Amino acid sequence: SRGLGDVYKRQIIDRKNNHSTKYNELIKKFGVDDVIPLWIADMDFKTAEPVINAVKSKAEHGIFGYVYRPDEYFESFINWQKKRFGWEPKKELLSFSIGIVPALGALVRQFSEKGDKILIQTPVYSEFYDINLDNERIVIENRFIEKNGEYSLDLKDLEEKLKEQPKLLIFCNPQNPIGHVWTYEELKAIGDLCVKYNVPVISDEIHADLTLWDNKHIPMASVSEEIRKNTITCTSTGKAFNVAGLQCATIVFNNLEEKSKFDKFWKDLEVHRNNPFNLVATIAAYTEGEEYLVQLKKYLEDNIMFVYNYCKENIPQIKPNIPQATYLVWVDCRQLCKDFGFNQADLEEFMLKKAKLGLNPGRSFQKDLEGFMRINTACPRSVLEKALKQLENAVKELSK
Repeated sequence: SRGLGDVYKRQIIDRKNNHSTKYNELIKKFGVDDVIPLWIADMDFKTAEPVINAVKSKAEHGIFGYVYRPDEYFESFINWQKKRFGWEPKKELLSFSIGIVPALGALVRQFSEKGDKILIQTPVYSEFYDINLDNERIVIENRFIEKNGEYSLDLKDLEEKLKEQPKLLIFCNPQNPIGHVWTYEELKAIGDLCVKYNVPVISDEIHADLTLWDNKHIPMASVSEEIRKNTITCTSTGKAFNVAGLQCATIVFNNLEEKSKFDKFWKDLEVHRNNPFNLVATIAAYTEGEEYLVQLKKYLEDNIMFVYNYCKENIPQIKPNIPQATYLVWVDCRQLCKDFGFNQADLEEFMLKKAKLGLNPGRSFQKDLEGFMRINTACPRSVLEKALKQLENAVKELSK
């Protein structure tokens, strides 16, 4: 089968024997290793059979010397974007990167200076903070409006922040951790404001292929020609095909000058040749991976609804959202905190020490956020069942 395969869904694969960050860095991350890891955003499923076969074939060849990216490499990306999102990036404006996070770091360095302001929209993927702070930029935030667990864009505040003339808006599309799929109207409003105030957009679209149910991803650069000219898009097979460790991303520029500047940055570091495995894996994913993706998303949808319904029925103090994209569930624990007098640190300790779960804390995504956690649901159902039972029992212990 070219798909996920029922055996993969049920099979619990021992990732500790494969140098897995998710499993082997528990002590480094949490200080303990007796927890179920549901944190870092990769999946506990094998990738698509065509990807595995492509990598096997390359391995069996036995020579892993220098390689180049053939025309087929970027053509497969263009065809995938065109078929799935109705968007046809120009081949001459595409660059390879060893990952989206390294690309974001390079773009921040290239298009801003130390002490410059960079705008992000929070809560958001924690690296958006880290990339800027590590490079001595000043982070300013356009925070989403939250009401009863629902999030909406604060356009008025966005415009006020853009008036401060940040050098860049780093944009998350679809949004992580709240799993929002941006509408055309939202994208146009954000994009038009950035054009108006001459603030370039770097759009991180790594979760584009993981829209769920009937939600449709719209690339920011596809909204209008004006917005395209102001947008750099970063995307990858890493999340949807679980190949993040192969370090491969595609960056879509809006002009040759910016692309050349980016390419020179990596050439100056002598990081410009390809990895023979990410080369064939990317082509296989984009040319033969669609069936896998269809089956994967159905399984993820079922997992997400399992988490939602389990908490609703058994742990009502904890309210997971139903994301429109990603396999990451944003969990509102504010009622639990209120009931038991927890602050954020107490909540994190409870999840770790009592429920024995390794989760991402909400304050990783917005610095002063209280009462939220993030759960990675991309694992066999039996793992989620065990995790939620542990959480339920831990809450019951508190209530005694």
